[in-house]
This record gives sequence, structure tokens and C-alpha cells, in this order.
Amino acid sequence: MTNGLGGYASGTVSGAPTRRFHGFLIAALPTPHGRTMMLNDVSEHVVLKGEIFDLGGEETATGISNFRGLPHLQGFRLEAGVPVWTYQFEDYLLEKRVHLVHRQNTVHICYTLRGSASATLRIRAAMHFRPHEGVLSGLDPRRYTVDFREDWVEINNHSDVPPLRLGMSRQKMEFHKDEKNIPDLRFRVEADRGYDYQGDLWSPGYYEASLEPETPVTLIASTEDWTVLEALDAEEAFHAEMERRRRLISVANPALHDALGGELTLAADQFLISPAGRVADMARALAAGDEIRTVVAGYHWFTDWGRDTMISLEGLTLATGRHAEAGYILRTFAHYIRDGLIPNMFPEGKNSGLYHTADATLWFFHAIDRYVEYTGDRATLRLLLPQLCDIVRCHVTSTRFGIKVDPSDGLLSQGAEGYQLTWMDAKVGDWVVTPRRGKAVEINALWYNALRLLEGWTIEERDRHTAEEFREYAAQAYESFNRRFWFGEGRYLYDVVDGEDGNDDSSLRPNQIFAISLEHPILERRRWASVLEIVEQKLVTPVGLRSLSPDHPDYKPRYYGDLRARDAAYHQGTVWAWLIGPFVDAYLKLHPHDLGTARRFLEGFQNHLSEGCIGSVSEVFDAEAPFTPRG
Repeated sequence: MTNGLGGYASGTVSGAPTRRFHGFLIAALPTPHGRTMMLNDVSEHVVLKGEIFDLGGEETATGISNFRGLPHLQGFRLEAGVPVWTYQFEDYLLEKRVHLVHRQNTVHICYTLRGSASATLRIRAAMHFRPHEGVLSGLDPRRYTVDFREDWVEINNHSDVPPLRLGMSRQKMEFHKDEKNIPDLRFRVEADRGYDYQGDLWSPGYYEASLEPETPVTLIASTEDWTVLEALDAEEAFHAEMERRRRLISVANPALHDALGGELTLAADQFLISPAGRVADMARALAAGDEIRTVVAGYHWFTDWGRDTMISLEGLTLATGRHAEAGYILRTFAHYIRDGLIPNMFPEGKNSGLYHTADATLWFFHAIDRYVEYTGDRATLRLLLPQLCDIVRCHVTSTRFGIKVDPSDGLLSQGAEGYQLTWMDAKVGDWVVTPRRGKAVEINALWYNALRLLEGWTIEERDRHTAEEFREYAAQAYESFNRRFWFGEGRYLYDVVDGEDGNDDSSLRPNQIFAISLEHPILERRRWASVLEIVEQKLVTPVGLRSLSPDHPDYKPRYYGDLRARDAAYHQGTVWAWLIGPFVDAYLKLHPHDLGTARRFLEGFQNHLSEGCIGSVSEVFDAEAPFTPRG
């Protein structure tokens, strides 16, 4: 669950925390903090007819267990994307749901008893205020203090991190101050991944509240100011969130109103945020009549990446009817153009971007094209057009990281020692796993597409002289690409030509599909069928495309192990879900009326939405059946 600021709640269906990122409130705090773990865990006990039931299924001396059985858990589901657990005790049902208040660092954990008898609910909160990727050790319980304000409890660790405020929504409740240390929690998945995996928590005490039949009781945890926190009661906050979700579905493309489309629309909402810490960006946007928006590239740890933002903009904002937010995003990134490049990423807790990317800026052209196609917003296009022309000229004359056009053939080359500039960007220490330095196939497909788009836009603005300049660049790139990139022996495209060793790389990778899928395909039409046939045969899976053919000696079938092992497999066979989109685009260019087959390429995601990160699509999958979700 996310809050529209970059903060989130995350956990497992069983309740057992297996990741250092698992917690009920990971708050998105202003720079320099970034996302901060504030409420790690809760233990819950129901007292019914004199008997005590543990929702986790395993009582411990501290009241919080490292692993919990599931004797009372009867079901789990999503209601409009909101997770709901159902527990059964004899003839009684208890429903628990979790949601975050939109654009607040506030979580609500709601409990509703179904039945005719009353019960008592005991909830113990546990915490360790730390960066969400921070070390798990170092908890000093002596730094934490408990203060009371009417019906609220305020937890402070006497640092510049704001206090955590806890409260309950019902009158018949009481907080029992009962401080405890909870030692040696082990996060199993982190251990498997080779990270810091063991740490302590601290608990200030527990709430005890009366559970009346059909009357919700809500635990509230927040870092917000009192005026914000008290503006909505629990019932109002829940209804506001459900209304917001209904509205998201209603404004989306009508084709997304079925079950799969609706679920993906709600999943898309998780990635669109107003970055909490970028105060200067907010001031600039508001002064221009805009708001600041950006795209989180993935949870848990990714921030906003230029490449991911521009690739996903159409799906996240345009198909879902959030056109204004698409405009905000494009204009925000335009402010950060430097030397003809948009940022590759904004690091956690920082205001400035990093620019080590050869493709993000070219995807910017694609995103603008889709935006104008959906909205007809020529005013934004005219605003950005001078910068777009400058981007092309910077690439022609050379910009950072060796990104430049080779004047001999008009193809775009890139590469700098120690940098990974394409989307296949895994790096471990000084080892760049897939450097791909030289003239990469998708970089040149994007370059040609950008030139043709810019040619068309400048013609529409009656600037025929500039349009002719870009037309000449495009024509040279087209001729050179079709002469240089065709690998006749394999009947597909080289992945890189003129590599750093002077050779051409014939590795069969999915990057070649962009030579067909983009608005202006750079590959001659007569070769489309061969490329798509080979890619479908060797790379397509039920959940995306392999990043390398199984025939290659460097192919890795599983994405597993410590960081080095995972990054060695990241782009060496591992399946990437996002690639199914451009593959389907390419397929429909060749077979424009075969919608049935195109739809079948998506069928594997229907079941996947009930595994992994439930309700969303995993970043990557193992390259072989059963295609275990990873990343």
C-alpha cells in the first residue's frame, strides 16, 4: 500500500515480517530523511469469552513473534486494492483492513467483529525509527520516550525524525504503558539476498479496546501534525480513500473497466507520487500553476528514474485518464535538462538528479508524443520544443558520458568507463555486467524515433528549415541502421555494433523490438516478421521477455542469491515484465487485426496478480518455468 508521497506499508499475508522493508508505516519524510521506517509491526490478540486468540497464531514473551502460524486466518482478499484479512474464532469472524491516507504519512489498521458477542482487542506496536534501507542494529531504547496528549500517545526518539503518534478510534479503549525490547528479529528474505537481516525492535506498550459487533475499531499511526491528523476521523478517512479509488476507475479508459483493467489501474496509482522532500520543485510548479508529480520506479527501494518514468508514462497516466498529471511530470523533468540530458534518477533524500543514462532523454520524446496524442496539448509541446531541439543538437555535437552521433553514419554511440548507460544497467562494485558500449540497437531506434517526431513537430510549427535539418539526420540514421544492424546469419538484429572492442554483438536480446514498436520504426518492414518470429520463439514467456536467449553461454535461468549473483543474472536471461508492452505493440504493427493473439500474450499476468506483490506486477521473473516472481 502506498500514500501518494512515496511512503508505503508492506508485509506478508501471514503477518510474518520477512523483509527489512516490512512495516505498517514507512513514512516519506522531507529531505534529507527520505523514506523512514516508523511503525514496524503490531501484535494483535482477541479476548473472546475468556479465551485469548493470537491473530498471528504464536504467543511469545514479548507479544510479537518472528514467525507466526495461521490457525485463525480464513482468507485474504483485495477490495478495490485495499487488503482485507478474515480471521475466525469459533462462530465469530474478525475482519482486518489496512490503508494509508492519501498524501499523508498516516496508516489506519481497522478491525471489525462479525457476530453477536463483544470482545476485547489488544494491540502492541513495535518500532525502530530508521531509514527504510538502514541498518537493523543500533536500536537504543533509552532514546525513546512516551508522552500522552488526551487520547493520543506520542513516541519520540529525540532526533530530527518527527515523532510517531498513535491513537484508537473508539472511546472504550486504554493505553497500557509497558515498555519492552524485542530482540533478534530475523528477516529471512534479506538473509537469502546477502543483506543485513537481524535486528531489534522496541515497544512502548499496548492498547486495549472493546470490540462491539459490527463496530469498527481503528489503530491510527502517523507522523503528521495534530491539525492534519485530527481533520478526518477513521470512518471519514476510509470512505474518502474508497471514493478516491472509485474515481480513479471511472476516469480511466473504458477498456480498463473490466476486472483486470481495474486492478491494473489501481496498481498504477501506487507509482504516481508528489515527492515529499522536493520543496524547491514544489515552489516552482505552484508558481507556474502546476503541481509536482513524479513516478516511483518500483517498491521498495527505487526512487524516481527518468527512464522508467518516460517508458511508463502512457500506461500510468494517459490510459488511466490522469492527463493533467502527465503534463506535470513532463514539465517537471524538462526543468532538469542539463547538456541535452534528463536525469537518470533522483537519489533517496536528495534534490538533485544523476544523469548517467543514454536512453532516458530519448524516451522523453516518446512520452511527449503519447501525451500530445492523448490530450492535444500543443501549448506544452510548444513550451518544450526549444529544449527538444537543443537536446538533439547536444547529441549531435557530443554530450556527457560519450553520448554522441558518429558523423560517418549518423548512428548514436555511447559509453564511458565505469558507467552503464542503457536500461541493462546492472553494476556490482566496478563490474559493469552488460556495458553495451558502442552503438546499441534500442538507443538508435529511440534516436531515429526522436528525430522523426521532432521533424513532424517543427513542420507543424512552420519551421521548415529546422525540420529539414532533423529529416537529414533521420535519413542518414535509417540507411546506416538497416545496413549495419542486420545479422543475416541469425535473421535478427545485432544488439550492439561498433562495440568497445570494435566488434558487433550478435547476442539475441529483446532490445531489437524497439526497432519496430516505436511510432517511427527504424527497421525496414520486410524484416519485421523474421525479428518477431525469432524473439517470440526464444524470448517470450507468459510474464514478459527474457533479457537473453537461452542459447547464449552467459544465460542465467534464475534470479537468486546475493547481490553479485542476482546482478549477474539481472539482464542475462531474467524475464522483464515491462517488455511485453513493446512486444505487443510490434506484433500489432505486423498483424494489426489479430487482437486475439496479442491479448493472449498478456494472459499470464491474470494469475500473477494473485502472487508476489499481490495486486501488482513484479519487476522480474526467473527465466524458466515456473517463472518465479523476483525483484
